[in-house]
Amino acid sequence: MSNMKLSGLLSVFLLFCTTSYGMSHPKPSCHYPPSQWCRSLEIAIECKVQKQCMEVNATRSNQAVPPVSVTLYYESLCPACRVFVTQQLFPTWTMLQDIMTVTLVPYGNAKELPSANSLFTCQHGEPECQGNMIEACIIRLTGHSAIQIIYCMESAANVLNAAQPCLQLYAPSVSWTSVDSCVKGGLGYQLMHANAVMTRALNPAHTHVPWVTFNGEYTDEMEDKAMSSLFHLVCQLYKGVKPPACTGAPVRLDRSFC
Repeated sequence: MSNMKLSGLLSVFLLFCTTSYGMSHPKPSCHYPPSQWCRSLEIAIECKVQKQCMEVNATRSNQAVPPVSVTLYYESLCPACRVFVTQQLFPTWTMLQDIMTVTLVPYGNAKELPSANSLFTCQHGEPECQGNMIEACIIRLTGHSAIQIIYCMESAANVLNAAQPCLQLYAPSVSWTSVDSCVKGGLGYQLMHANAVMTRALNPAHTHVPWVTFNGEYTDEMEDKAMSSLFHLVCQLYKGVKPPACTGAPVRLDRSFC
């Protein structure tokens, strides 16, 4: 549906609400036409239709507008990745999950060695290789709950030791036995190989982690914005009606890499 049609329907809906339910029309202080009333929280408040705008945003869900696709290439024990997951990605997803999707690719600066005894080497040693595979298996087995489990693990003092309790907390229907079987069996290596292929296919090639793409694209400018305020960037990139949360002021955070 075109933006013009959506604006027209929104205007009709709001006019209906303000007349059919005994509500008065906006006071003279509202200098915006009906099609603009829900453009921002400030305008909605000025025109005294914030409740209606919130209902419209909740029910319409911008079906014709795709969500912002965020893909994070990271390592399970990379300090900078842990900071990004816990301070940027998860809080942003918590507030904006209706307008964004998240794909997690635990691999980062690892190397695949198909002819060696150990199939992978990792920047932060063997424990990180194990953590990457555990998280890859959890992502595969838990679906939508994965980001909560990964956040739980990455925010813990010991990432690997937190895996089982975090799984039980956020995906109690998934047994730890199934994760353990994935890690120790062929599926875990298949998932890690798939992550290696995805990481090697990046264009431009990644030079550090965390490495974030938006709708499949990476630019230095978007990285700068993501590292300082991922929340603000997702709001900026979303092409539909901004949710009320997007009207808040961005908070800039420090950036670091591995």
